[in-house]
Amino acid sequence: MKNIVSAAWMRIATAAAGCLMAVAASAQSLEPLNVRLDWTPWGVHAAFHLAQQKGWYKKAGLDVRFEDGNGSVTTVQIVGSGDSFDVGHASLASMMIARDKGLPVKAVAVFARRSDIGLLVPDDSNIKGPADLKGKKVVYTAGSLEAPFIDSFLKAGNITRSDLELLNVDAASKATTYAVGRADAAVSTIPFFLPVVSQSRPSHAISFADYGLNMPSFGIFASEDKLKSRGKAISKFASVTARAWQYIYDGHEDEAVDAIIAQRPQARLDRKVLRGQIDALKPYFGTPPAGTPMGAPVPENWVKAVKTLSSVGLIGNKRKADDYYVTGMVHPAQYDAMVSGK
Repeated sequence: MKNIVSAAWMRIATAAAGCLMAVAASAQSLEPLNVRLDWTPWGVHAAFHLAQQKGWYKKAGLDVRFEDGNGSVTTVQIVGSGDSFDVGHASLASMMIARDKGLPVKAVAVFARRSDIGLLVPDDSNIKGPADLKGKKVVYTAGSLEAPFIDSFLKAGNITRSDLELLNVDAASKATTYAVGRADAAVSTIPFFLPVVSQSRPSHAISFADYGLNMPSFGIFASEDKLKSRGKAISKFASVTARAWQYIYDGHEDEAVDAIIAQRPQARLDRKVLRGQIDALKPYFGTPPAGTPMGAPVPENWVKAVKTLSSVGLIGNKRKADDYYVTGMVHPAQYDAMVSGK
């Protein structure tokens, strides 16, 4: 009897050891990839959290580790000048500015193709465009990316700063200042800001892009060194993320919200705000030209971006538009079967 029991336990122990070895081998086969984000969790990170939650990155052979950021500019600097991160996610306009100044970074994938900068106004206001800001109080943040575009936006309405009151506040105070009514309008990142303030002050946005100030918004970038040494892994990451965004906007927005909350349980995120941000982002993704996959850079968008950024002195105009990005890195269709579960 003892021999039978001992043999049974031996089989169980052997099987358990085999499982542990298989798990260890599987973990060792995954290629690590460190990603620095632009900010703490919000709707623009939906594809990252969903792909992580569903195990899509692992199925593609990647062990992806995300770290929160504290602004696009900082993320660009850290990813571009150090070796701690393989990839960054940030406003690609900030990346273009840094590259023009000599930081060796390039865009890999563009998800929000249209500039997300604009003016938020209450639904019950009579502000329809820049001309209607005369005599109004507008809140903004002087050190932010949107600040250099304010004069060009006002010029489209034949007014200048002297025709209104510009109230400079830090980024953390802007939402509250506007939401409680201490300003008639606010200049900010629309998809992030709009769902937050609309809970207490129903609002809509006037996009700067409608006034000729367009440029790519959020996307993935990497340093030139990482593109050379980790190009295949970066391509996989960009492709899986692009496919995840396709999945989300095919009617799985609430699933994406669930994934963000599940991945970041300590962040105390507001489900309604997250869903609002994902919905608000969708128009900024636009529809890629025929034959262009989700996330792949579109040359004409970058030509416009150079024109926009150089018009306000943020970059020079000597560097060609195609010097800011790389092509052939985003292939979401390769992961159609994985996402569909086939």
